[in-house]
Order: sequence, then C-alpha cells, then structure tokens
Amino acid sequence: MATKILIADDHSAIRFGVKHICASEFPAGIFGEAINYAEVFKKLNECAWDILILDIDLPGRNGLDILKQIKADKLKIPVLMFSFHSEEQIALRAMKMGAAGYLSKDVADTELITAITRILNGKKYVSQSLSEKLLSMLDEDTSKEPHELLSEREYQTLLHIASGKTVSEIADLLCLSIPTISTYRARVLEKMKMKNNAALTTYVISRKLI
Repeated sequence: MATKILIADDHSAIRFGVKHICASEFPAGIFGEAINYAEVFKKLNECAWDILILDIDLPGRNGLDILKQIKADKLKIPVLMFSFHSEEQIALRAMKMGAAGYLSKDVADTELITAITRILNGKKYVSQSLSEKLLSMLDEDTSKEPHELLSEREYQTLLHIASGKTVSEIADLLCLSIPTISTYRARVLEKMKMKNNAALTTYVISRKLI
C-alpha cells in the first residue's frame, strides 16, 4: 500500500525538497501539500494520510494551533513538527501537545527518512542532538530568575508584551512575522510557567524590568 504523506509548509521550495527526499524512500508514495491552516484541514478531510509533516511558522494560525486542533478533533494522524527553530525551545512543547516527533529543517536531508519511518512504525522521534540537550538541561542552574532563561528575542518580546503592545505591533517593531512573535510569546509563557499576558506584565513590573 502506498504511503500517503501530507506536507504543510508555506514555502514551495521546502515542500519540493521534502517530497524529493521522501520519494527516494517511498517511490510509490502519495504526496499532498498545504500552505495554511484551512488547507491542512481540507486535505485531512479528503484523505486518510499516514503522516503529516507540519511546519510551525505557517501564516495566520500556526503549526501549534493546527496541532492543538488535531488533538481536539481527535484525528488519528501522527504529526512530525518541522521547523528552523532550535529543538530545545519548541520540541518539548510540541511533543506535550501531541506531536509524534520534532525535526529541525537544518538536518532534514539526513534525518527526515529516519523520523518518518520511526513514526510510521508507531514510535516517537527525537533526534540524538535533542536527547543530549534534554539531558544537559537537567544540570542547568535552577537558581536563575525565570526571565534569565529567555533568549534575547524572547526577552524583547516579554518587555513589549508588558508594555501593552499587541503581537502585530511587536512584529512590526522587531521586523518579524506575526507567527514568529506568537511563537516567541508561547515560549515565554512556557519557560516562565505563566498563563497569560497579565501575569507576564505583573512579573515585569514587580522586578522593575521596564
């Protein structure tokens, strides 16, 4: 039976590259493509796919939103999250949300087939590099303040949120896309173990960070 692979990415070059890599292992494979939230669910309703390769930074409602909706709809499709974001910042969140694996686009040429094959066999995929990073994280200094665990971009996003700026305003200020800022916001909430912007704002003000 032909393996059916749905690829969700808004860059045609990425979709082409993924299909090219997959075709070497699955020459009879059936490939579908989607570029946004609506197209993903349209395709999911049209066919019983074996796996969804899902970019995080889709325009509008991003890959994590799609993953959340797939879980809410109880759709039985394994999802391999696919992104340029560093693994340790996003992978754990994606896996907790129900992803079957996380793969950095930087290593797709060498790891993609391994990840897909493992997931098709009913297992989870975590790269060797991520496994090592997760182990090293166990030894990190836990005495740091929550905001000290943020990357520079995440910290900038935190301060802008506390200043009352919207996601779109922050995106304009940092010259980044709205989905990227939404991802930074999600990371900040995750790392700081907070639930909303009000909690972040209270934290920033209490520590006189602005």
